[in-house]
Amino acid sequence: MIHELIDPVLMMIRDTVANWGYGGVIAMMAIESANIPLPSEAIMPTAGILVQQGKMNFHLAALAGAIGCVLGSIPSYVLGLYGGRPFLERYGRYLLLKPKELEAADRWVDKYGDITFLICRMLPIVRTFISFPAGVLKAHFAIFCLFTFIGSLIWCYFLTWAGIKFGENIEMFTHYWHKFDLAIVVVGVGVFGYYLYRHLRQE
Repeated sequence: MIHELIDPVLMMIRDTVANWGYGGVIAMMAIESANIPLPSEAIMPTAGILVQQGKMNFHLAALAGAIGCVLGSIPSYVLGLYGGRPFLERYGRYLLLKPKELEAADRWVDKYGDITFLICRMLPIVRTFISFPAGVLKAHFAIFCLFTFIGSLIWCYFLTWAGIKFGENIEMFTHYWHKFDLAIVVVGVGVFGYYLYRHLRQE
């Protein structure tokens, strides 16, 4: 069941990366980092499979992913920089961001400094949306880009490696994926539904 729902997306990712090569990785990771829900958890492992097949280079694939992350993060950073808190208060719910979450980001930056942006780039979900708060908090642009690159490079290396391992054991993974697809759907929809409820409900 789940493979029928996500296969078109995975096929699009696979075809884009396969046909465009490193440029496809850059483009799709840029989209992911611009707050558009195109998961890096699917993009980079796809590149990893191509690495395992000898069609891409491990280091260049990870580098392309990190470059894409930086490019995609810049528009979100600029939006936060010039739109600021008023933009967040008016439209933040559509970005799944709340003022209290920005306040939490404030506290992280006050406590840990700019290194916060490096750490967040290595965390699932959070990494996609950290650029807007960085702009609102007026993080130094060069430092923001540097830490975005470093954190994203580490993340991309990990996901590309995971893709290589997946490629080496693809038959086993496919067997278990299809065997438990219904359970995965139920859990995934439940978690995502709760996440949306928390972020979109009226205070």
